[in-house]
Amino acid sequence: MAIQCVGVIGAGQMGQGIAQTAAQSGFRVCVADVSLEAAQKGLDKISGQIEKMVSKQKLTGDQASSIMQNLKVVGSLKELKDCDLIIEAVSENLELKKRIWAEVDSAAKPQAIFVSNTSSISITELAAATGRPGQFAGMHFMNPVPIMKLVEGIRGIQTTDGTFNEVRVAAEKMGKTFVVARDMPGFAVNRILMPMINEAVYALYEGIASVEDIDTAMKLGTNQPMGPLTLADFIGLDTCLAIMEVLHEGLGDSKYRPCPLLRQYVTAGWMGKKSGRGFYKYE
Repeated sequence: MAIQCVGVIGAGQMGQGIAQTAAQSGFRVCVADVSLEAAQKGLDKISGQIEKMVSKQKLTGDQASSIMQNLKVVGSLKELKDCDLIIEAVSENLELKKRIWAEVDSAAKPQAIFVSNTSSISITELAAATGRPGQFAGMHFMNPVPIMKLVEGIRGIQTTDGTFNEVRVAAEKMGKTFVVARDMPGFAVNRILMPMINEAVYALYEGIASVEDIDTAMKLGTNQPMGPLTLADFIGLDTCLAIMEVLHEGLGDSKYRPCPLLRQYVTAGWMGKKSGRGFYKYE
């Protein structure tokens, strides 16, 4: 099956990035969210990003127009019925994702491929919430999607070879490098990254160093482009906590226990850049 039309569920930061990247790559894209208004808000933000690219001469006016013509918003999941590939990019909540996939399953055409952009939740478990587990896989995009080159491909225990190959082809058409990870908690990237971020929070919690010094030490000492606490703020502290909880519960090892300070920040509503306050304050 040649994938031509991509459905994106979730018009937040990740969904916007995936929709924009797919549209720039020549796919027709339908964006859905909890309401038509929420989906339109996401599309307006994509439009703003495209306009910025034109002003920086990264796109011509004609290219921008063509990309925007590839994008449309829909008012319900039922309207994704003609999509060949449907990518879910909602928050890291197992029950929410399962509920969405059960609804999509009843509306989508029989040959449609389902993909979750989850950063840690079991693909096997999500696939089992549908009547087509063989046509279900994981595509873990990195944020910001239009810039970051990686897609982590995850196959559930039920995923067929044909489905996984179609997912790889779609990712590569979007200009991404595709790496394969087993369906284990956190997959590869977050299995390595999140304990590092969590350990940086512990270093702060235990008074080993300040926020700024932890980040400076890791940037200059290990040649990372940004420090772990800055990165946590960009990812969202609620997302970091959710992934650490999946790792802790799924692997049963105390080394994955979320730092109490991370939990406290999330309880306070300090989610990072998106809320204006995390380990740093934002305008």
